[in-house]
Amino acid sequence: MSYKIPMGPYHPGLEEPYKLDMICEGETVQDAELNIGFNFRGIEHLAETRNYYQVIALMERVCGICSFIHTLTLCQAMEKLAGLEAPPRAKYIRVVMSELERLHSHVLWAGIAAKLMGFKTMFMTCFALREKVMDVLQAISGNRVNYSMNRVGGVNRDVEDPSSLLPLIDELEREMMRTVIPIFTTSSTARSRCAGIGVLTPEKAVSCAVVGPTARASGINQDLRRDAPYAAYAEMKFEVPVEKAGDVRARLFVRALEIMESCRILRQALTDMPPGEVSVGGDKFNFVTGTATSRVEAPRGEVIYSVSWKEGSRNPARVHVRTPTYANMPAVRWMVRGARLADTPLIQASIDPCYSCTDR
Repeated sequence: MSYKIPMGPYHPGLEEPYKLDMICEGETVQDAELNIGFNFRGIEHLAETRNYYQVIALMERVCGICSFIHTLTLCQAMEKLAGLEAPPRAKYIRVVMSELERLHSHVLWAGIAAKLMGFKTMFMTCFALREKVMDVLQAISGNRVNYSMNRVGGVNRDVEDPSSLLPLIDELEREMMRTVIPIFTTSSTARSRCAGIGVLTPEKAVSCAVVGPTARASGINQDLRRDAPYAAYAEMKFEVPVEKAGDVRARLFVRALEIMESCRILRQALTDMPPGEVSVGGDKFNFVTGTATSRVEAPRGEVIYSVSWKEGSRNPARVHVRTPTYANMPAVRWMVRGARLADTPLIQASIDPCYSCTDR
């Protein structure tokens, strides 16, 4: 006899409000239906009522964890409309902030995954490391969450002494190598809760058009930092971790390996940062009539901004955002099929969902 189990829209196993209706036979999930839209903030509409300074502050609040990535994508689109290019030093600073934000997101996700496994000690370890990442972000920007770093034509603040941040990066890398990665990769708890759970095959990943670590854990070798480089990524040497199993453990491995690659990129960017200005200067910009798009590789995957402008206006005519969670959400249905009911909170968390990004 089949029955329906609703998980959400408010549930201890869910990060944010959405609903997963699961059709079960006994303890096995046969099918699921995903429902979103329980919140509506109207950010895209509000963007049409803000000038080009205010819209940056607004879009920084689309997501608290990826606030820098959102303003970077927005500013790159507006720079196309204004015919501007950020100075080389600003591009390096953008890489530094982007990779620190990736570290923050991945370590935070690892802590949440540990909590859902019942691995409370690992949860506390991950959140202690998260504090160290946020200390570095605060040292650069003065803020722990919304950094106010990006502007049209560059960044607002310089990194006065890049070499002084290298010991902090080294410490983060040592802690990851010494504790987080060995425990997640060798622990019997992590193996029993993650291996073979929530499998998304490469074929289904392609048909669902998933992005980011979710795609790379299913064998799809794609990363905009390498395939369509922006900021100073074309000058960075790094590997793109790819796993083929497509299960929760593979998604965990990909993020763990990306943490190490982020430390590698940060070391290059801080060591090789060129001298010079951090913005093109000036407070007034002339935007041409038209639409510009920008794509970046956020911690969860590809973010796309489409910005439309009418010449002579201080406000954008339209700002449209496509976030990685929006692309990855439909795949949850296929991940939970055939899974045990008790595993579904961890499976849905394995895509690192951000529903504040989605319910805009």
